[in-house]
Amino acid sequence: MNSNPSKVLEKARKLCNSHQFEEACGTYQRYLGLEPSNTAAWVDFGNLLLDLGRVEEACGACKQALILDPQHMDACLTLTEGLVKNNDLSQAHVLLSDVIQRDPGSFRGHQLLRLVLFRQGDWSGLHSEFERHIDVHHSSQAAWEKACLNLQFGIMPLGWDQYESRWDTPGIEHRSKEHVLPQPQWEGELFSGKTLLLRWEQGFGDAIMFVRYAPMVKARGGRVLLEVLEPLVDLMATCPGVDQVVKDGDPIPPFDLQISLLSLPRIFQTAMNSIPADIPYLSDPRNVPHREGIDRILDATKGYTRVGLVWAGRPRSERFPVRSVSPAQLKPLAALPGVAWHSFQVEPGGEQPFPGIIPMGPVVRGSFSDTAHALLGMDLVITVDTALAHLAGALGIPTFLLAHTFADWRWLMGREDSPWYPTMRIYRQPEPGDWASVIERVVADLSSCG
Repeated sequence: MNSNPSKVLEKARKLCNSHQFEEACGTYQRYLGLEPSNTAAWVDFGNLLLDLGRVEEACGACKQALILDPQHMDACLTLTEGLVKNNDLSQAHVLLSDVIQRDPGSFRGHQLLRLVLFRQGDWSGLHSEFERHIDVHHSSQAAWEKACLNLQFGIMPLGWDQYESRWDTPGIEHRSKEHVLPQPQWEGELFSGKTLLLRWEQGFGDAIMFVRYAPMVKARGGRVLLEVLEPLVDLMATCPGVDQVVKDGDPIPPFDLQISLLSLPRIFQTAMNSIPADIPYLSDPRNVPHREGIDRILDATKGYTRVGLVWAGRPRSERFPVRSVSPAQLKPLAALPGVAWHSFQVEPGGEQPFPGIIPMGPVVRGSFSDTAHALLGMDLVITVDTALAHLAGALGIPTFLLAHTFADWRWLMGREDSPWYPTMRIYRQPEPGDWASVIERVVADLSSCG
């Protein structure tokens, strides 16, 4: 075992760069055991732990760095980010005030402050922060944040115009400019006799949510191609207005124009009173790989109220902590009589919330066609903010969305309904982190329905 501290640190950094994060953690721990006075290494270790979702340990590493150097800016910022993830907003605000006082131009400091103000519901303070610093930084990141805020409050179509800043914003899960094709971008003009390519962007849920515009696109022209990731191909073929679906990576038939799905609301100048919500706009696909297995499960639960359940999103997602309910908090649901619970939890979500849940993962994992077919056998879907919520909504299935107090902009602010999905009801946390109240309301509402 190499005991040369500099070699151990070098190895830790190489492991990080190659995305071997767990091994990197152990190597950082070994290095810090040899060189506990290296402030920068403590901060690097804290950032790594934060990326892994080990928030308490990350805060501990940053606090150790600040013992060594109380003025270390990166340690303060990483600790603040950890406090925000732990919902310790008041302490985070105190730290950020000190950071910004010492470095008024700190972009990361102002970015975190905007997040804290948002989570605190301080809209006046957030507006002032944007007005003071968005012009100073001239940043696509700040412009994108403002777009999301406007969309969250239903300020459309201004928000859609601003949302185009995502193409210049690093860290957003869209396709990079390297994937942009040479054909011209469509700007909403008539295209009779031509072919338009609609392109996927961001996550599965986004493709499902915004493919609703395909019939409106088709009404303005000729042939409409839709490019999506493989698990969505057969499902998206059921959408009206789509002439052909192309799997990402396959050769694309000749086309004249192109546009991303998430740019369509801007093209159609969507406002709160003009959201296209004619559901269902997706239906049961022809090709369902596990149709027989799914049908056998559904046949076995005839006579029961079938409810689909999802309680956790992707563990590696930045928003995993606010899009996940611990299985233990779902136990009150077990008291509801006459319900056949079906788990659509395909990502690791810990133990089952209670006995008797039918696991659908083995027959729906990897294919949205299977998932759609199985969902159409449900009387109700209860889910956190995942792609399955969008799929259930697009299929017109009654859906209860379990949402964070300040959920994603797609669910707007403070509403119990979704203008995007008429069959959806939103159960929003009254305070950040309060899932218990959410589940209590769900149980009460279902109990009252008999």
